Amino acid sequence: MTPLTETVLFVFSLVALGYLAGLTGYLKPASGEGISEFAVNVAMPLLLFQTMVNSDFHGVAPWSLWSAYFAAVAVTWSAGHLVMTRLFGRDARAGIVGGVSSAYSNVVLLGAPFILGIFGTSGFEVLSLLVSIHLPVMMMASIVLFEMFGRRDDESVHPLRVIRNFLRRLFVNPLIIGILAGLAWRFIGAPLPPLVDALADTAGPVALFAMGLSLRRFGISGNVRPALALSALKLFLMPALALLAVWLLGLPPLTAKVAVVVAALPSGINSYLIAVQFNTGQALASNQMTIATASAVLTTSFWLTVVLHVFG
Repeated sequence: MTPLTETVLFVFSLVALGYLAGLTGYLKPASGEGISEFAVNVAMPLLLFQTMVNSDFHGVAPWSLWSAYFAAVAVTWSAGHLVMTRLFGRDARAGIVGGVSSAYSNVVLLGAPFILGIFGTSGFEVLSLLVSIHLPVMMMASIVLFEMFGRRDDESVHPLRVIRNFLRRLFVNPLIIGILAGLAWRFIGAPLPPLVDALADTAGPVALFAMGLSLRRFGISGNVRPALALSALKLFLMPALALLAVWLLGLPPLTAKVAVVVAALPSGINSYLIAVQFNTGQALASNQMTIATASAVLTTSFWLTVVLHVFG
C-alpha cells in the first residue's frame, strides 16, 4: 500500500469512525455538536494561528492561486444553479442552494487534515492562503444572494445592510480571528505559547471525527437525483476546471496540486446552513453533502493521482 493510499484511508477512516459512533448511539447528537464546535471554534483557529506565525509563504503566488480556484468556483456554482432551475425545474432560491452545494468545498473539517496528511505543512500553508479568502468570498456571495432571493416580496435590497451583515459575520468568525491574530503575533515576533501547539495538534483528528458525526446527523432523505447531479459537479467538474486554470496560469507544482485537491473535496456543512437561511432545499443540501463525502473516498484518490501525474 502506497503512502498516498494509506493517508486517504486514514483520513476517511476517521470520518467513518465518527459516523459509526453516531449511528450506534455510542455518542449522542449533542456530543457531535460539541465536538464540531471545539474543532471549528478552538482547534482549527489555533492551527491557522500557528501556521500564520511559523509559515514561510515565499514562492506562493496568492493572486494566481485565488484567480484559478475562484474561477472554478464561479463556473461550478453557475452550473449547479442551472441544473437545479433548468433540469429539475426548481425555483431561484433552490437554484442558489444547488449552486453553493456544488461549489463550496469542505476546506476546514475535511480539507485541513486532508491537506496536512497528503502535502504536509508546506501544503497547509497554501491551504491557509485559500482559507483566508475562501470564507469572506463565499460568505459575501451567500449574503448577497440571500438578500436578493431570501427576502419577502415587499422588501428591498439595502447595500448597507448587506455590507453590515457581511462584516459582522466575518469578524466574529473564529477562523478569520485565528488568521488575523496569527499575523499580528508574527509581526510582534513573540514565541508561541506551548498551549497553542498542543491544541493545534488536535485539530486534524478531531475535525475528521466531527465530520463523521455530522454526516450521521443529516443522513439522506429524498432528493437523491438532484443530489447526485450536484455531487457530480462538485467532485468532477470543479476539480477539472481548477486543473485547467492552474495549468493555464502556470502555478507552482505544490500550489497547483493543493488548489485542485481542495476543489475536489466534497461539500461541507456551510451549504446546509445556507439552505436553512433560505428556508428551502435543506434536504437537498444535506443529501448532497452526505453523498459527495461518501463518494469522495474514491474521487479524491483519483484527483490526487491526476495531479501527481501532471505536476510531479
